[in-house]
Amino acid sequence: MADDRHSTALDFLLAPETPERSGLPGSSTRAQSDIALLDEYSRTVVSAVDRVAPSVVKIESRAERMRGGSGSGFIIAPDGFILTNSHVVHGTREIVVNVSDGREFPAQLVGDDPDTDLAVIRIATPQLSHVRLADSESLRVGQIAIAIGNPLGFQASVTAGVISALGRSMHAQSGRLIDNIIQTDAALNPGNSGGPLANSAGEVIGVNTAMIRPAQGICFAIASSTAKFVAAWLIKEGRIRRGYIGVAGQTAPLHRRVARFYHLASDTGVLVVSIDKGSPADHARIRPNDVIVAFNDEAIASVHDLHKKLVGDQIGKPCKLTLLRHTEQLTIYVTPAEMPALVSR
Repeated sequence: MADDRHSTALDFLLAPETPERSGLPGSSTRAQSDIALLDEYSRTVVSAVDRVAPSVVKIESRAERMRGGSGSGFIIAPDGFILTNSHVVHGTREIVVNVSDGREFPAQLVGDDPDTDLAVIRIATPQLSHVRLADSESLRVGQIAIAIGNPLGFQASVTAGVISALGRSMHAQSGRLIDNIIQTDAALNPGNSGGPLANSAGEVIGVNTAMIRPAQGICFAIASSTAKFVAAWLIKEGRIRRGYIGVAGQTAPLHRRVARFYHLASDTGVLVVSIDKGSPADHARIRPNDVIVAFNDEAIASVHDLHKKLVGDQIGKPCKLTLLRHTEQLTIYVTPAEMPALVSR
């Protein structure tokens, strides 16, 4: 009789779930729906990884009189250009790249920008698998975020999560504040630095750069729009001749009535969070909580837009800033100064 009871219990445990067994109406339907959602999520992540992973590389660097370290990067052009973090390759005398098929190549530093913690290196081999940099300005909180890299030496590791927040700011190792940072809960560890953060379509939306060590699930990536802009300048000139007005800002929505009243081209602008003492912005009497909406009569909808204007030929020339102070629109002239070059090549 004991054997019969054991057999009955085993049959019950192994039997498929039905509404009658669970006592909950429609529970089997819900379970099947959950399985379908999980399967769809899995297929999405697998598809994105298949697209991005072949372009992800492991970077090993050696500095003067030091053992050096390792990080990640990803190929952005078929002729061997690789995007990574500045802190992975800055100040190194030797860089070695391991590509996804196991081959190893020496790499050359093309350009380094510590102010955005981005760098471009190059390996001399053609026809490489490369990725596409997406437009990070259209990202939404809650989107799938997939990180690929080489954490703690474990090559081609994948973690997945969501975009937790947008428009964060953080300090680069140069001391400059980097704006437009993506926060994600996709787990990062030492060695992930410089690797791609991808969306569900297999496009790169950010460059993984940092995590808060005592915390869990708070990690950061440099937005792909910033990375695309910086990489283009590094490939072209090896450095960025960057203008500086001395404001820390973040992209912020404009009040709809104010935007309509002044016929503004965008419904967002750059909210001034703080101003460096003695900077061009300070001399021009720009104030915290001002919202910059145009630069030389061209719309400024985001921090990225403002960064694009403060490069090259704008340095040393009076520039027209249109901003909102409370509900009043003001025109202020500011002369960008050139930031000191911090790149050692």
